[in-house]
Amino acid sequence: MIDLKLNSSTDLKREGKSFYWASFFLPKSSKKKAGILYSICRHFDDIADKYSEDQTNYLKDTIEEIKKNKNNKVNIFLQKSKINNSIFIDLIEGLILDQQKIRIQNKQELIKYSYHVAGTVGLMMSKIIGVKNEEAAKSAIDLGIGMQLTNIARDVYEDSKMKRIYLPANWIPNISLKNLNNLNEFNSENDEKISKAIHKVITLSEKFYRNGFAGLKYIPFSSRLGIFIAANVYRGIGIKIKYNKKKYSRERIYLNSFEKFIITIKSLLLFIFIPLIDYKYQKIRESLPNENL
Repeated sequence: MIDLKLNSSTDLKREGKSFYWASFFLPKSSKKKAGILYSICRHFDDIADKYSEDQTNYLKDTIEEIKKNKNNKVNIFLQKSKINNSIFIDLIEGLILDQQKIRIQNKQELIKYSYHVAGTVGLMMSKIIGVKNEEAAKSAIDLGIGMQLTNIARDVYEDSKMKRIYLPANWIPNISLKNLNNLNEFNSENDEKISKAIHKVITLSEKFYRNGFAGLKYIPFSSRLGIFIAANVYRGIGIKIKYNKKKYSRERIYLNSFEKFIITIKSLLLFIFIPLIDYKYQKIRESLPNENL
């Protein structure tokens, strides 16, 4: 039996600081459901990340329970939110990938992984805030992928300490885990290669953010601004990383409250002109089996 506590705001405030900031711009009902979704995803993410033992069997058992037991807490929430459980299963399958010494080989693998662990969340979130138009699904997925790519760019050092390399291998030839996670392994040439790959991830994320913004018109107006601010705050982390230029930082980059405030103000002003910007969706990935569920 899946054992977890569904908190609508506590976990979001403590762990999901960027989205918690933007959640103040969501209507009360959407904010509550978003908090519950976050607590569910955080529960399984913590299981995948915080235990030294391989959690593959637990995660596979979770998939079986989601398929067979309609009365567990997760399924009840998914049913109430009109979320197909196949989308949630896609998320768990992504966490199973993390149980191995993961080494992403190329851009296609990077995008596929990002779909599993974050594009799925974007798709589930779109259901929670009441998006009805089927065309919105691809934008919701791409916004989630964009945010995950920001995570990957930010957490290269932390991920390498867990023996995970999400930077595509063909972007960092001859770079090892030791180059990434050893504080004494400073090498200007290697650091420049790593930094260049991180910048490529951020540049790729920009394409996914734009595709995400192309779907804003499908979001109910009451939730549109909150999603736009959340995306821009996350996107701001990648922009800040780029200021490091050719330096590979082994310190985690984050936004302070003032920086989030400035991004929020800019987002509010830009939000007014979104109809004039007219974001267009560009096909930059392959279609996914559960994209239109």
